[in-house]
Amino acid sequence: MRKFVLLTGFEPFAGDTVNPSLEATRCLQGKTFELNGDEVVLQAVAIPTEFHRSIEILQQAIEDIHPEIVICVGQAGGRMHMTPEKIAINLDDARIPDNAGQQPIDRPIVENGPTAYWSSLPVKAMVQAMRDAGIPSSVSYSAGTYVCNHLFYGLMHLLATQYPHIRGGGFVHIPFLPEQTVQRSEPSMSLEMIVQGLEICARTAMAEKKDIFLVTGTEQ
Repeated sequence: MRKFVLLTGFEPFAGDTVNPSLEATRCLQGKTFELNGDEVVLQAVAIPTEFHRSIEILQQAIEDIHPEIVICVGQAGGRMHMTPEKIAINLDDARIPDNAGQQPIDRPIVENGPTAYWSSLPVKAMVQAMRDAGIPSSVSYSAGTYVCNHLFYGLMHLLATQYPHIRGGGFVHIPFLPEQTVQRSEPSMSLEMIVQGLEICARTAMAEKKDIFLVTGTEQ
């Protein structure tokens, strides 16, 4: 039996010509692995870095692919680790305009929607699996208030209201690529390591129906 994992990556924004989430997910397009006798196929979709259109494109991808797991991926410049996100909040508060010129300030993503949604991915198991492979990783408890959080919240709202049969969904933030930091004093991670980490996330999300106990809390 074939099962599908949907991976999404964002188009470049804020003057960059590359977005590591798009590059990495494209590298995984069509990759397959076996799990418990099933063939798991990774399917990558490009998402515009635009508030409302991002959720529309995601929903169309869900309708087309019928995934068992959805993992949205985004760039988090300044982070040193690959960071599966634990929580999405119902808030748009854009520091800069998106690629369509939209800059919502203090607006809910879904009117009268829940204040927040937890990821339904095994985020701690994903972190442990990446660490076991030598990939810097940690759980994040803030996906920000830009398009990444917007898409993450939108995904979880879709799963809660329209696609309850989808087993898991969530978001992973990744660092800059090295070429993005030539003029920046920011950490980076190689494309090869990011791709490896995302494949591990997909494999772990498919294999683990429950998360593990792992100390990942922060003091700030």
